[in-house]
Amino acid sequence: MKVVLILGTNLGNRLDNLKRAEELIEKFVGRILRKTEIIETAPFGVVNQPSFLNYGLLIDTYHPPSELLKLLKWIEKRVGRYKTFRWGPRVVDIDIIKYENLFINTKSLKIPHPGLQHRAFFVKIYKCLSI
Repeated sequence: MKVVLILGTNLGNRLDNLKRAEELIEKFVGRILRKTEIIETAPFGVVNQPSFLNYGLLIDTYHPPSELLKLLKWIEKRVGRYKTFRWGPRVVDIDIIKYENLFINTKSLKIPHPGLQHRAFFVKIYKCLSI
């Protein structure tokens, strides 16, 4: 299944955080088919924090959405993410933007990602990786 992910980081060595997350995605989640350039973005929601580095990946995975979410949360922790607060600073964040043509709306998972409506860089990245 083709899946669009967006990765972001604004703490620590941001480039290393993204590289480590990408390596773990490739090893445990699925094959990376395409990736976008890395862009620097202003924080969303809570603006008094460092800017983010973001980019997108188009991957091919066999994991169903709920299992994929668990794997991505595990990867975030492996890279060094710890709990802060909503829209707060983070070592890494991995969002599932689109999963083939599925629509999911549960408490723990919403696909397509609701951020598509509110963040211009999500739209830009998504268009580069459209499936």
